[in-house]
Amino acid sequence: MKIGIEAQRIFRKKKHGMDMVALELIKALQRLNTGHEYVVFVKPDEDAQCLQASSNVKIVEVKSAPYPIWEQYLLPKAAAKEKVQLLHCTSNTAPLFLSMPLVLTLHDIIYLEKISLSQGTAYQKFGNIYRKLNVPRIVPNAKKILTVSDFEKERIQNYFNLKQDQVVTAYNGVGAHFKRVLDQTELNAARNKYKLPEKFIFFLGNTDPKKNVKGVLQALSILRKNNALPAPLVMLDINKDYLGALSSDIGDTEILNHIQFTGYVPNHELPAIYSLASLFLYPSLRESFGIPLVEAMACGVPLITSNTSSMPEIAQDAALIIDPFKPETIATAIQELWQDANLQQSLVAKGIMRAKYFSWDANALLTEKIYKEVLEK
Repeated sequence: MKIGIEAQRIFRKKKHGMDMVALELIKALQRLNTGHEYVVFVKPDEDAQCLQASSNVKIVEVKSAPYPIWEQYLLPKAAAKEKVQLLHCTSNTAPLFLSMPLVLTLHDIIYLEKISLSQGTAYQKFGNIYRKLNVPRIVPNAKKILTVSDFEKERIQNYFNLKQDQVVTAYNGVGAHFKRVLDQTELNAARNKYKLPEKFIFFLGNTDPKKNVKGVLQALSILRKNNALPAPLVMLDINKDYLGALSSDIGDTEILNHIQFTGYVPNHELPAIYSLASLFLYPSLRESFGIPLVEAMACGVPLITSNTSSMPEIAQDAALIIDPFKPETIATAIQELWQDANLQQSLVAKGIMRAKYFSWDANALLTEKIYKEVLEK
């Protein structure tokens, strides 16, 4: 088989969720080396060394252009030139017109829901508009749709009225480098580089409202005003003006003094930060999977997450589950987990075991099976 894989953004320096999913899938397919040829279509960018060509993986750089032009015109043209038998688009959207079968990874349909939790910045709004226009048109064209949780599978099937076998759950994996870091030199290097406190709460959020940054600030404010905030909060790359506006909205700008900002952290340095954290906070309002949940579990940090969407499915009993729409429950959970060493140890042990369930090799084997089924039909 000669399979084309769209991985437009994997060469960019600052990778995010879907970029890492595509990269990890391709690397797993490359490792399996089952005799098939994969042609990976990317945009040229700074981090070309993140993926190397091999006997079974060819990298085709398709010149840079605005996203819709790249995807709708340049990508199908390149795929036809390479004579791939199938094209797998990995990031929700795809070309409307293709000369070969389409397999689509549809991570979520949040942007199609009546009350969208994904408005955010101008860039995010433009992305949502494009997805709203594109996804309903390409879903009927896809021979198979992969998604990342049973929760999201049911949402997609119901929204588009699809048959049971048209959508397949392919759980995301967790990178092999996500494990408890014990090397003190590595830990000290991370602490010094990112100026991390001795003890801290770790939170991964961004300007997308579904990440519930406002709810987290409200929870911290409750604890601060009760003199019960146990440690600072560490956040990664986030717009400080956005955070300042939220703190004004909740009437507590003082809370910003209890937040430590690291800036962007490369994926390979995250395990050290997870390992240094006292607890991990992930109270999103809506997720299709939640890769940071699995990363945190694999690194042995106790975590708090939400009772909504996919998060109970992914975490199961390896997390303290809260209602993310009620900041007071987030605050109570932080206090409870911080003060209960037995609960911490229990969640860590369960989390390490749960994380082993999520494998990129398993994801790649299932994906390859889907490719074969589509081409045989």
